[in-house]
Amino acid sequence: MKRVVLLALPVVLLSLIYRAIIPPPPRSCSTAGVPSQTPKIKLRDGRNLVYKEYGVPKNIAKYNVIYVHSFGGSKFEASLIIPQTIEELGVYFVSFDRPGYGKSDPHPKRSFESLALDIEEVADQLELGNKFYVIGFAMGAHFVWGCLKYIPHRLAGAALLAPAINYWWPGFPSNLTKEAYDKQLIRDQWVYKVAYYAPWLMYWWNTQQYFPGFSVITGEFKLSQEDLKIAYSLDEMQLQQAYATQQGEFESLHRDLIIGLGKPEFDPMDMKNPFNNNDANIHLWHGVEDGIVSVKLQSFIAKKNPWINYHELRDAGHLFPCGDDNIKYDIWKALLNHEKK
Repeated sequence: MKRVVLLALPVVLLSLIYRAIIPPPPRSCSTAGVPSQTPKIKLRDGRNLVYKEYGVPKNIAKYNVIYVHSFGGSKFEASLIIPQTIEELGVYFVSFDRPGYGKSDPHPKRSFESLALDIEEVADQLELGNKFYVIGFAMGAHFVWGCLKYIPHRLAGAALLAPAINYWWPGFPSNLTKEAYDKQLIRDQWVYKVAYYAPWLMYWWNTQQYFPGFSVITGEFKLSQEDLKIAYSLDEMQLQQAYATQQGEFESLHRDLIIGLGKPEFDPMDMKNPFNNNDANIHLWHGVEDGIVSVKLQSFIAKKNPWINYHELRDAGHLFPCGDDNIKYDIWKALLNHEKK
């Protein structure tokens, strides 16, 4: 009997470990059940992307813009960064649930390249023309780098608003990376290590009860005083947090961490100017008081890419795209009117 128990024990332990580290399949969220008035696109590979339109109708728009939402966001997030004058600017603005978020089908092989190609297909199916604009916020802006890398020929312009940073990008000087990394919460430093060295542990790390998980997931991240004012003013219904992760956190939040913060697909600091004759207008905006993403690292990236128009907002934190309407207007005018540094 003891021998049977001893033989069975490793099997039981392995089974428990397997169940702990392997994420469950995404909860069913078939777009077949989405109301017919909810727009969706069927991609070439059969996946569905659900989207939402803002601004003026396409047939009278001067500019077509695609929005890429942040970590934990959804297609509804776009309403937070729209200035009151968006119709005056003549903008058709479309936002979509990224794969695994909201009601868009997950993509187990999601990457910077696959998302850029999804965006290109959204533009084609919605008939936005040969060139269009993209705007991304935070992790969404991080993925806009993929558009600059893989589909630059389709871009009329891009705005990266407080884009997330991958500490493993080799273009950073080690001393600068260490300084910024050490300022991060200890719990977040561990998540960066898991994303890079053991991505297969990401689900377990953010669901176990022994150590604190990623601060942005638990809602314990660092916000500036200005960010706190903005956060208190946001409408919970606009944020739609429950909607965003309704398929489960692995295919949305955890996969974002693996792709965005793990082993780099490419390094933006290695990118050459993909645009000839300044035929695209690229802007990067960042708040000096951002407690989530290092302004020093962001500034270094901009210096390595002088073809990018870099804007540093002195009194702003991480949430500036959702705050002052004057800042929102400046972002849109700079992008659409081709203002220079």
